[in-house]
This record gives sequence, C-alpha cells and structure tokens, in this order.
Amino acid sequence: MKGEPLLKIKDVSLVFGGIRALHNIGLEVREGEFFALIGPNGAGKSSLLNCISGFYRPQHGTIVFNGADVTKIAPHRIAKMGISRTFQSIALYTGLTAIENILSARHVFFRSNPLEAAIFFGRTRREEIEHRRSCEEIIDFLELQLIRDEVVGMLPYGLRKRVDLGRALALEPKVLILDEPMAGMNLEEKRDMVRFILALMDLKQFTTIFVEHDMEVVMQIAERIAVLDFGELIAEGSPDEIKGNPKVLSAYLGEEQVAED
Repeated sequence: MKGEPLLKIKDVSLVFGGIRALHNIGLEVREGEFFALIGPNGAGKSSLLNCISGFYRPQHGTIVFNGADVTKIAPHRIAKMGISRTFQSIALYTGLTAIENILSARHVFFRSNPLEAAIFFGRTRREEIEHRRSCEEIIDFLELQLIRDEVVGMLPYGLRKRVDLGRALALEPKVLILDEPMAGMNLEEKRDMVRFILALMDLKQFTTIFVEHDMEVVMQIAERIAVLDFGELIAEGSPDEIKGNPKVLSAYLGEEQVAED
C-alpha cells in the first residue's frame, strides 16, 4: 500500500453543451502510486486529465492536490504547484531544439527579472547554467544525447514523444500525467518508452497517472487501475481485479460478446 492520497477527485462532472463528458467521478491517487486510467475511446479519460491539469473546469465537484483545491486554478499555476503532463497529441515547440524544449519547462523556477534576462548577466546567467545542468541530466536519462541540438520538428515521432516526456520531467513534478505516451509508436519505440517509465518508477518514485490503450502494458506496470466508460467510473482496483470485472469486459467487448464467452 502506498502513502496518503496526494490527489483527490470528488464528484467531478463536466458537460459540453448537451454532451456529458464526465459524471460524478470520484477517485484518489496515493503518493508514489502508479495509477492507470483506461477505457474505450470517448470514455472521458482525456477530459479528466484536462480537469486535473486545469485546461478544463468542471461544472461540479472538486479536485484537491496536496491539500489545495485546484479545481478553478489556471494551468500554469497548477504546473508550478507540481502537476506536469505529456500530451496525447504532441505539443512541443517544433522550431526549437530538443534541449531548448526541455529547458522551456524550467521557466517556473527562474527568479531573475526582465532586465537581468535582457542583459543575460549575474543571476540570470547563473540560473541558466543551473537549469541547463538539470536538463542535461534528463537528456542523459532519456538517451537523447545524439539529438539534443536537433530541431524537434525534424525528429521522428518516437523521439518527439521522448522529448515531450523530458519536458514534463523538467518541472520536477509531484504528480506526472502521461496521456497515451506510446500512442502511434512502433514496437521498438514502445519498448524504449516502457523502459524509461519503469526506470522513473524505480528512481524517482513519482506519483503517476497513466492513460494507455495497450492493455498488456497497463496490466504489467500499473499498481491500481480505474476504468471509465461514457464518462462514468465503472470499476477500480488492482490489475487482477480489473481483468475479471464483467463491467470492464462489457465496455471493451460488448455485452453480447461477454454473454457468449
């Protein structure tokens, strides 16, 4: 059993027009836990992640992170508080290099003022050196040395996903959200990403929320799993409990197929 709940989601509902994306979702993610969020396409997984990270504001319910209500807080403030994420659709600065993209996440730690930054002297220069050192450690960890100075827009898809992970790590998060980090990857790229994620679990002990459609990967590495379907929480438990849950089988296979089996 992991530590105390670090993230508490209480009765969260989200509606777009007449479409209900989330309905009374209640979850807790414990400190140091590797928590998977799964469900069919359109189940509400990304909507819930967007509520947690501040991109969406639910009409009902609360989201409490590390004792603070973050339900209505802006995304940049939530990131500064310690929640960082990767994106299902890569959202990097395509005209910047890999190291520059990772360094961009460190802006929340800079303390120098605009004048100091303009002349790039004194405190600004010292901070730049310090934060670049942190980014170089991430470059080494994710084995991006050969492409550190390559423009991201020219990189293969799998490497761009890895840079996206590096930028999320640069925020030194308390909660790391991984939104389909292996989507669109080939088998070799998936293996690399799983290797890095497992290493993070061992070395950093991040509290991690993980969305992924590859059920083999989810069942192997998740400690606890929540399942959404049509915006509702239909199951929660260990991988073994989720595997045999009839509601989960119905959501993925359909009621008729479950009945035949």
